[in-house]
Amino acid sequence: MPTIDGPILLTGVSGQVGGELLPLLTALGEVVAPTREELDLCDTSAIRDVVRRVKPRWIVNPAAYTAVDKAESDVKTAFAINRDAPGVLGEEAARIGASVLHFSTDYVFAGDGTRPWCEDDPTQPLGVYGASKLAGEQALASSGAAHLIFRTSWVYGARGKNFLLTILKFAREREELKIVADQHGAPTWSRDLARLAAHTILHSEEDAAAKGITLTEAVQPIAGIYHACNAGFTTWFGFASEFERLAQVAEPEQTFAKLTPISSSEYPTPAKRPENSRMNCEKLTRMLSFEMPTWEHSTAQVMTEVLAAKSH
Repeated sequence: MPTIDGPILLTGVSGQVGGELLPLLTALGEVVAPTREELDLCDTSAIRDVVRRVKPRWIVNPAAYTAVDKAESDVKTAFAINRDAPGVLGEEAARIGASVLHFSTDYVFAGDGTRPWCEDDPTQPLGVYGASKLAGEQALASSGAAHLIFRTSWVYGARGKNFLLTILKFAREREELKIVADQHGAPTWSRDLARLAAHTILHSEEDAAAKGITLTEAVQPIAGIYHACNAGFTTWFGFASEFERLAQVAEPEQTFAKLTPISSSEYPTPAKRPENSRMNCEKLTRMLSFEMPTWEHSTAQVMTEVLAAKSH
């Protein structure tokens, strides 16, 4: 596998997607992955200093302020991390000819209807988190950097803090769990997103080398927004039912909680959630030759890892 001619700057290495990205990107070349303590994404001067010191060929930015409910009262921090940081990363990337991979969210949409959202559908965030992520997309797009933005949904994995691990823990401890059943979307494995990013970087590098063009020239034809979720759709109740089923098969002696479907109105939160988080990912396959696995397939893979880790 060819080595990339220049460092990759990776943010959010302690997060779900960042943690999965680190080994995959390290296989491609040198990776500089500052921790939260080493790089405060609320500090635009610090961001500029790091980019100018590292001189990356790629900037991969999965870092985000993802506390959806807390964002409603912590507006300044949410916009600093989700809007200002991507904009500054883009400006610095444009200055040195680096390319940027950035991750965004289905929360940029109003979440109404039943049709899967396409990349060019009108955006209408319901809360601060979605508004700040949309502003980040716009800041990066206007920075002048060659960039790709991957909008995703319902991210989870075998490590970190996420719905699957939280519900699985409670399912072992409680008799009943009430799970929202009227929000529709695709649970998306953090490793599948990391694989997509590594694939895109490698494809762009190979294209640049084969055509004898700059990286920017290779990225520009594929630049823009992509929807990137595991294939198929379910609800939070459907997702929980599937991974609890897999856990029960693996641990027939264990008693798990009864799952009861409820409506969003029965589980009020400070920030309104989209009811329709379905995303059309056809552009991903068409433009980047990458097909995301089904959510059921990836859930089974994650559960295999989770249960293996528990048994050790």
